[in-house]
Amino acid sequence: MADHVDLVLEQWRERRPDLDASPMGIIGRLSRLSVLFDAELRRNFAKYDLDRASFDVLATLRRSNPEHSLTPAGLMRSSMVTSGAISQRLDRLEGRGLVTRAPSETDGRGVQVTLTAKGLELIDKVLPTHVDTEAELLSGLSAGERDQLAGLLRSLLESLGDKRD
Repeated sequence: MADHVDLVLEQWRERRPDLDASPMGIIGRLSRLSVLFDAELRRNFAKYDLDRASFDVLATLRRSNPEHSLTPAGLMRSSMVTSGAISQRLDRLEGRGLVTRAPSETDGRGVQVTLTAKGLELIDKVLPTHVDTEAELLSGLSAGERDQLAGLLRSLLESLGDKRD
C-alpha cells in the first residue's frame, strides 16, 4: 500500500538519485496528518462554538488544579496557546461567560483566570467528544502501535528541545 508521500519520494528518487529525500517521508506525513487531524478537531470544536485555542484554554484550566484557576502566564506555560493569542482568547471566553479574570489574592499586580460554572459545564461536555474524535483518528493503529508512535514522537520532540515545564 502506498500513500501520496510515497509518490513524492519516488519522483525525487527518479529526478535526484543523488539526494536522500527520506526525511521528506516523515515530515511530509506528519504535515499531512496535521492537516487531517486539524480538520476533524475543528469540526468537533465547531459543534460547541469553540476553536482549538479556546478549547485548550478551557481544558488547561480544567486539568490544572481543583480551583480551575491560573495566571495568564501559567496558562501560556501549561497550554498550547501562544502569548500573542492569550489575551484575545481570554477576552472572548470572558465575554461568553466561560472564564472570569480577577485580581490575584497573592500578587497585587497579577490576575487569576478561573473557569466559571458555565465554562466547567462546557469543557466537561466537549472533552469526551474530543477524546472520541482523537481515538477515531488513531483507530487505524493498534494499542501497541499507538504506544510506539507516542514514544518515538516524544523522543523527537525532546531532541528538538521540547521539554516538560
